[in-house]
Amino acid sequence: MLCMKAQSFRRSEKVTNKSRYRIIYDQGVWRSSRFFTMITCGNSNGVKRLGITVTKKTGNAVFRNRMKRLIREFFRRNKDLFPAEHDVVVMAKKNMPPLTYQETERELTELFTRKAGR
Repeated sequence: MLCMKAQSFRRSEKVTNKSRYRIIYDQGVWRSSRFFTMITCGNSNGVKRLGITVTKKTGNAVFRNRMKRLIREFFRRNKDLFPAEHDVVVMAKKNMPPLTYQETERELTELFTRKAGR
C-alpha cells in the first residue's frame, strides 16, 4: 500500500508565482497532445512541482475547475512519471470536450512518455 504522504499534493509541489511561470514558458521544453500542452523546466529546489493553466477560452468556471481537479489528481497519482527536480506546467487547450479521468490520464501519460519536441 502506498504511503498517504506520497499521494498528497502539498503547497511545496505547486508552481506558485508569476515570475516562475514566465521562466518556465521561456526556457522550458514544450510538448503538445490533442487536449493539453505541457512545458517542462528544471528547478533548483529539488522538488517535482506542478503548475496548471486553464484559460477562460477553455470554458466556464465549472468546466475549468473540473479540468484543474483532473490534472491535480493525475499528478497526485502519477508522481513517478514527473521528472525529479523539474517544474511541469500543464495547459488545457481551448475547445476541448469534457473529459473523464481515464481520458485525461491516457492523454497526459502519452505526453510524458513521448520524446521531447515542439
